[in-house]
Order: sequence, then structure tokens, then C-alpha cells
Amino acid sequence: MNGLTIYEFDALAAVGADFSGIDGVHRVPASVFGWLEEQCLRAADAGEAAWLRWTQRRGRRVIQVTSFVGVIRAPDGYQIEVLPKVGKAIGGGAVEARQLLIDMLCCLQGFRHVQTDSAKLSATRMPLLEIFVSEFLRAVEQIVKRGLRSDYRQRQDNLLVLRGKLLMSSHLRQNLFRADRFFTEHDEFSTDRPENRLLHAALRRVLLLTGAQANQQLARELGFVFADVPTSTQVRIDFQQVRLDRGMGYYTDALAWARLILDEESPLTGSGHHSAPSLLFPMEAVFEAYVAKHLPRQLAPPRILKTQARSQHLVRHREQNWFRLKPDFLIRDPVRNVLVLDTKWKLLDGLKANGTDKYGLSQSDFYQLQAYGLSYLDGAGDVVLIYPGTDAFANPLPVFDFPKTSGLRLWVLPFCLKARRLKLPACAQLQAMFIHHDNP
Repeated sequence: MNGLTIYEFDALAAVGADFSGIDGVHRVPASVFGWLEEQCLRAADAGEAAWLRWTQRRGRRVIQVTSFVGVIRAPDGYQIEVLPKVGKAIGGGAVEARQLLIDMLCCLQGFRHVQTDSAKLSATRMPLLEIFVSEFLRAVEQIVKRGLRSDYRQRQDNLLVLRGKLLMSSHLRQNLFRADRFFTEHDEFSTDRPENRLLHAALRRVLLLTGAQANQQLARELGFVFADVPTSTQVRIDFQQVRLDRGMGYYTDALAWARLILDEESPLTGSGHHSAPSLLFPMEAVFEAYVAKHLPRQLAPPRILKTQARSQHLVRHREQNWFRLKPDFLIRDPVRNVLVLDTKWKLLDGLKANGTDKYGLSQSDFYQLQAYGLSYLDGAGDVVLIYPGTDAFANPLPVFDFPKTSGLRLWVLPFCLKARRLKLPACAQLQAMFIHHDNP
């Protein structure tokens, strides 16, 4: 299947345009470029997150992928795999960037069912979409090995034998001159239940998505097992009727994948009326989930990590609270808040401390953290900005002081993606909150 692999914030241009010598510009077929332009317009009109945007290179218009990663799939099947930009910064190329993304996705709500070891093994030889498909097929295969669950379902039919309850009015209406028939309502033990219908529909869908021969073969083999199960025609309703009751736990992973494949409650963007699913994930959310999973392991008891605190507001107006303040993380001890932290998915350069570059930091982020510190820490203590660690940003930056506050300090710290740990500064007060200190 045709396609290419790029990184966040790389640009796309139509085949034939001359961008030789410019790093990060990739050429795609003219039909694909035209479809991407339509997606830019559609997202702008709908007010959706800008996963694509127009920009210029050498005075010519190109389309840039923003901070979304995953798979963009055009209607003709052309696939664009988008990997995290940090993959360039940490080295290792596309394979390592893909493996890192799989690790991070496992922390995202709705993707904790991914079997990391098998997915990372697949990452060395296939793109993300094929990895997702193979994970789904593996989960369905486990269900088939244990057997499809059947259930009693109520059915009405005109039978040759009396079975269940005779529906007299319907029986007289249809069988007035047919003494050999009985119109009945009865229970039938059948595999035709919502969970199986959804899996069958998802198997049909992946046959259209996958280009890997092994995935196609396994999808067909599994499809034969579901031959007596109709595919779901009302996906949303069937998901509402799913019952993972006692003995149904082994269906959980496969149904989680089916939600993604069938476009239900998934991070799909630019789907184009379900004809060209694009499995895209905002890296801000992925990075936040990754830190949320691993940071608590560094905390020294009895401190706890609270995610998405929302108890404070920026202002009060006419006895009403306005503009809720929602830091990503809040560290508490048994009686009070002790640290406010916010994640930012941006690559910093620890050597660019001049007045122009300012390490790549944003002034608006500092305003935001100051507001958090004033509200959650009463203006005294430490607030933290967490960025992905790279070779260019491997150690904490020197502390930032807010001169108009009484003791509020801001730290900019790297989170090592490979070690899954926050790098701490040489600050006794801050290190006392954590275990396994990292001294720069």
C-alpha cells in the first residue's frame, strides 16, 4: 500500500513541486494533496482542532501537520504515518519513534489494552495502522480460541412446530388457512448478540484498511468463525447494549479496538464521512497521560498526585466564580497542596538562553503557571513546567523567580521519555517530595 512516514510539523506538497534541499517537506500525489486541502477547509469551517494547516515554503503553499501523530489515510488508501517529532531529537529514526509512541499510547485512556511487547516487536517491520490492526486481530483470535459467547434472544417466527408462546392474533392473521403453521414467540440460543455483531463489523472494516498479507489472511480466517453472526448495522446502539458481565472479560480488549476501528469514541480526525479514517492523537494529551502514569512512582509518601485539579478560579464576579484554573497535576500531602505541575509538548534547547530565543519557552505558559501558583499555593512555593527531555534539554533550567510574589518559583524540568522519570534540580525542598533523586 502506498504511503510515507513523516514527523510532527513536517510539510506536505504535491508531486512536481520543487522543494529540493528543504528539510521536512514531503511530496504526495496530487489527488492526496487535494484531499488534504479539503480537510483543512472542513476543519476550519467546523471549528475543529487544527491537525493540518496551510503554510509556505519558498513562497509556495504547503500543508503542515501539527502536533498530532498517528495515521492519515486518504480515500484512495494512501497512508501518511506521522511520528512524534521527539523521535528526531533522541535519534534512532522511525523505528524508535514508533516504539516510543506505542509506549506512550498505552498510557492514554482507551489504549491501555495494547500489548506493548508484541506491538513494539511489530513496530520494527510495519507502520502504525498495521500494528493497530494486528493488535485487534490478536485480541479477536483470543476470543475465538475461548469460543464466541451465545445468549438467549427473543424471536418471533412462523414455525412448523409449536415452540414457546403462541401469538394468537398474529397466528390467526397469517395462518387462518394453514393448520401446519404456528406463529410463536420463543427464546433462541444464538451467537447473534451485540458484542459479536460489532466484532464481525470491525473484521470486515480491517479487510479494507490493511495492506499487510498476514493481517488480511488472519482477518479472513477469523471472519469465517463469525459467518453465522450478522454484522452490526447500528454501531452506536450495539455499543450501548454491550454487556461485559461475568465470564465476558475476555471480550474487553477486542471491543476496545472495535470502538476505534468503527469510529466510535475514538480520536479519529478528518474521517470524511467514515470513508477515510485517520487515526490521529494529540501529542499534548499523549504526553500528559504518559507523565501521569509514571510520575507517581517517583513521589515520596505520603504525597499523592492529583490529575486535572479544578477547585480554583481566576476571578470572582458578582458572587460567581469565573475561569476555572485546571493545572495538569497537583501534588498534595495529607493537609495541603505542595506542588503544581503542567506538561507542555514542545522541544526546548537548554543552550539558547539569549533574549530572543529564551530556550523556546512561551510567555503565556509563565502567566498560566503564575495564576496556578497564586491560586493553589497561595502565592508561595514551587510550580513546574514539564517538557520532553532530549539531548538539547537534558537537565533542569535555572530557577525562575516571580519578583512581585512572596516566594513563588518556577522550574522548567525535562521528563526523560526512555527512563520514564522526571529530572529534578539541585533543590532540597523540591527533592524532598520525591524518591530516587536525580542531581544534575
